[in-house]
Amino acid sequence: MDLTEHCISTEDLAIGDFLCVKRDQVRLPNGNVSQREYVTHPGAVVIVPLLSNGNIVLERQFRYPLHQVFIELPAGKIDANESTLQTGQRELLEETGYQAKDWVKLGEQHPCIGYSNEVIHIYLARDLTAGLCHRDDDESLEVFQLALTDAITLIQQGEITDSKTIVALFLTEKYIKQNG
Repeated sequence: MDLTEHCISTEDLAIGDFLCVKRDQVRLPNGNVSQREYVTHPGAVVIVPLLSNGNIVLERQFRYPLHQVFIELPAGKIDANESTLQTGQRELLEETGYQAKDWVKLGEQHPCIGYSNEVIHIYLARDLTAGLCHRDDDESLEVFQLALTDAITLIQQGEITDSKTIVALFLTEKYIKQNG
């Protein structure tokens, strides 16, 4: 069965620095016409920094849309002409000061399929070296370490609710069980 919807026309409702809100008129598989509103996003990378002691490097960061501090993994949007690996390397250094020699791509996540085209690439970073962070002027965060098992417990207790962090930590747990 062909479930594809075909764009008839598109309009920009709002254009920001890196997000755009669009409204498309679409032809549905049954021939009817409808509209779809959605946000375009350049994509992002989330990194699971795994220290030699088995701990994960996490962050506490205030997120304005929800007016709340969240526990998250280091992450950031993909810049123009940048590979996902380059984004991960840049964001890890900027936010935490760590650099990694070993990078494993664990997968991808589409966090908001009903209203955004965002894709988040998930990397495990190992063989870490500590250094100085190079945060953006508008970034304020606290970096800390936690055992992976403790991070999983925080997910189960509802203390970690960020979807990219949850998915990345569960993928990491599975990867470690299978590959050591």
